[in-house]
Amino acid sequence: MKPLIIGTRGSKLARTQTQWVADQLKKSHARLNVEIKVIQTAGDRDQTAPLAAIGGKGLFTQELDQQLIDGEIDCAVHSMKDLPTELPEGIAILAVPKREQPHDALISRENVRFLELPPGAIVGTGSIRRLAQLLRIRGDLKYEDIRGNVDTRIKKLAQGLYDAVILAAAGLRRLGMDDQITELFAPNVVLPAVGQGALAVTGRQDDQTTRTLVRAITHLNTRRAVLAERALLSELGGGCHVPIAAHGQVTGRQIHLEGLVVAPDGKTSVRDRITGPAKDAKALGTQLGQRLLQLGAGPILEALHEP
Repeated sequence: MKPLIIGTRGSKLARTQTQWVADQLKKSHARLNVEIKVIQTAGDRDQTAPLAAIGGKGLFTQELDQQLIDGEIDCAVHSMKDLPTELPEGIAILAVPKREQPHDALISRENVRFLELPPGAIVGTGSIRRLAQLLRIRGDLKYEDIRGNVDTRIKKLAQGLYDAVILAAAGLRRLGMDDQITELFAPNVVLPAVGQGALAVTGRQDDQTTRTLVRAITHLNTRRAVLAERALLSELGGGCHVPIAAHGQVTGRQIHLEGLVVAPDGKTSVRDRITGPAKDAKALGTQLGQRLLQLGAGPILEALHEP
């Protein structure tokens, strides 16, 4: 059997996640030989500009998509929250493994919880979604943009450039750094990004061999939850770097989905939830997106594109 070539970004987290996927695949297919190919993306090359400024679709995925199309790799592993809602023609999500913790996490230099940070404390975050929600709780703090991989951000914290940083708990857990977490934000405080904590294995839509191989590691409830969240995002016309949040949970045969659209300054927001059959996850996500628009999400999103 020829080796399965998996593409990944070069960060420590991306390589760790891809190695985990490779290990899961080898557990499912005893004779499978896996090779990992590291590919640099536009988001990796520019480590200084704010994500929203260099954003656009496929900031962390375009180069891997091209390698798939060219047949240089068989599949690629992404953090689900980095995937555009519309994938390039011929590319599809082939597998969605079990989700890690979706929450956002605070790491502070003095192990001080968010509500106990002194006024004027500097908090680093590279996410408009996080910033907008945090402003509603603590408008007295100073929020500054932060870029770089997990290690780099924590190093900047240790150097005293920030008093605290906000990161995805999933990445910290996958890197074995969850002991550094000061506090987890409950979804009712900071609603996660669409797909946060989940991984996506993408591949060529017509590659049935790879599809069959990787399907073995799909986790149905995670796939349905993410499908609902991405349908909501698609209905709102949002990308990875806009202040839209969603969290889907499957309990038994039901899915519970909550969605939020919030202005960057945190002053205006629209929030709603929906529950229905898990098998109808995509339709429910679309329905909730429509409801958010009816409740006033449109003007918030339109304001983001004003000069």
